[in-house]
Amino acid sequence: MSDLLIATGERRAIFVGGKGGVGKTSVASSLALAHARRGSRVLVVSTDPAHNLGHLWETRVGDDAVTLWEGDEGRVDGVEIDPARTVDAHLSAVAETMTRLLPENLHRAARDHLESARDAPGTHEAAVLERVAETLEAGLDSYDLVVFDTAPSGHTLHLLAMPEQMTGWTEKLLANRDRSERYAVAYGSLGGTKDTSDRDAELRRMLLRRKARFSLMRDSLADPHRTGFVIVTVAEPMPIAESREVASQLAELGVPLIGVVANRLSPADLMPLRRSREDALLEALDLGAPITRIPLIDELIGLPSLERLASALA
Repeated sequence: MSDLLIATGERRAIFVGGKGGVGKTSVASSLALAHARRGSRVLVVSTDPAHNLGHLWETRVGDDAVTLWEGDEGRVDGVEIDPARTVDAHLSAVAETMTRLLPENLHRAARDHLESARDAPGTHEAAVLERVAETLEAGLDSYDLVVFDTAPSGHTLHLLAMPEQMTGWTEKLLANRDRSERYAVAYGSLGGTKDTSDRDAELRRMLLRRKARFSLMRDSLADPHRTGFVIVTVAEPMPIAESREVASQLAELGVPLIGVVANRLSPADLMPLRRSREDALLEALDLGAPITRIPLIDELIGLPSLERLASALA
C-alpha cells in the first residue's frame, strides 16, 4: 500500500481539503473506495455547499446516508450536508427547546428572534458545525472510517477552528447555569416558591450534550492517532501557494497533516515540458507530509473512473 493509504487507514476520521477545483471530492471518494475494497465500512461526507458527490458517483445523495458502493465486507456510504436543511433543522431544534424552557408569554418574541437570526452572520456556520460534529459522532460509532470532503480552504479552516470556540462558549453557559441554580436554591431557602427545576435540568442536559459533541470533535481534530488532514492540490503556482498556507494554519490549529495529493499531473510522454515544470514545483513543496502523485484521469465520473483513481492512490 502507499504511504497515503497506510496513514489514512490508521485513523478514524480524515478531512480532505484544498483550493477549490483541485479534485477534493474525487480524492475523498477514491480514498473511501480504496479502504472499502479492503473491507472497511466508510462514510464519505460532503460539507461543500457546491456538492459534487452525487454527480461523481452517478447517484442521488442527500442529507441522509445512502450506500454508494458495497463489496463482500466493506462499503461506502455517502452524505451531502444540506446547508438550508441544516439551518432549518438547527433553528427548529432551538425553537423547540426554547418553547419548553421559556414561559409562554415569551414564546412569540423567541420565535421572532430566531427568524431574524436565520440570515444573521454566523448562523450558517454554527448550524453546519453542529451537523458536522453530529455526523462525526454518529460516524465514529457506525463506521471504521469517516472521510470529510470539505469546502475550499478558507471555509474549512474556519470550520476547524470553531469546535474549540464552541466548547469554551458552552462551558461558560454551563458555569452560568451553575450560578443560577445556586441562586434558585438560596431563593427557595428564603421562602421562594417558584419551581424551575425541570426547566433547569432540561437546559443542563441540552448544554451537556452540546459540550460532549463539540469536545469530541475538538479532541478528535487534535489527536494525531485518530484524525488527519489530507491536502489536495494541482502542480500550479496558486494552488501550491495556498497549500503552503493551509499547512501553516493546520499546524497553528494543532490538526495533523498526514498527506498531500498532487492531482491531475500531465502525461510526461505527451507533455514533457509541462510535466517538467510540475515536477519542479512539487520538488520544492515541503509540507512535512508525503506527496502522492496522481496522473490526469479524463472524465472522472462514475465507478470505473473512481476505481482507477483508488488504485492510483493505493
